[in-house]
Parts: sequence; structure tokens; C-alpha cells
Amino acid sequence: MILSTTPQIEGHPIREYKGVVTGETIIGANMFKDFMAGIRDIVGGRSKSYEKVLAEAKETSLQEMMQRAQALGANAVVGIDIDYETIGANGSMLMVATSGTAVVI
Repeated sequence: MILSTTPQIEGHPIREYKGVVTGETIIGANMFKDFMAGIRDIVGGRSKSYEKVLAEAKETSLQEMMQRAQALGANAVVGIDIDYETIGANGSMLMVATSGTAVVI
């Protein structure tokens, strides 16, 4: 499965459009990560624990989108958009939503 943020893949003409596919992941961050991130906000630096959670959520969302594309008979997804949002009480959860167009190349 080829994934691309561009509307086409160079050297691979699109033979068939299968439709829009999406993937969504909502993941919560635990209290310890929130506490450590708060300390980093004060003293500076990157929050490795949050970066790991964010990367996992993005990968899960992309995998879900790919599975939906495969179910439609696609072998690529073009025009991919990735959105990040915090949701829930006090922004305690992270949502990653991906969308793109499933195609056959």
C-alpha cells in the first residue's frame, strides 16, 4: 500500500478512484505523563512520553485508513491529511484523524 499526501504518485497513473477513506484514533494520556510534561513546560525541553503517544496514535490511525482502503480494493491512498485535536475534559485525550482518497494505480 502506497500512502501519499500528494494528489497523485509520480510515474503511477491513477486507474480507478475507490472513494474517501478515514482512520481515527483517540488515546488518553495518563496522569504521570501529564505531570512530567508540566515540569518540562516549566524547565523547558521535549516531552518524549507525549511524542511517543502521538506517534503511536498517528500510526494506528494510518493503519486503520489503509485497512479500509484495502477493503475497497485499493492499492494506494493519495491526498492524505492528518489532523490532531485534544478532546475531553481539560483536553485529556488526543485524537488523530487521517483521511485520503483510496485509488488503484
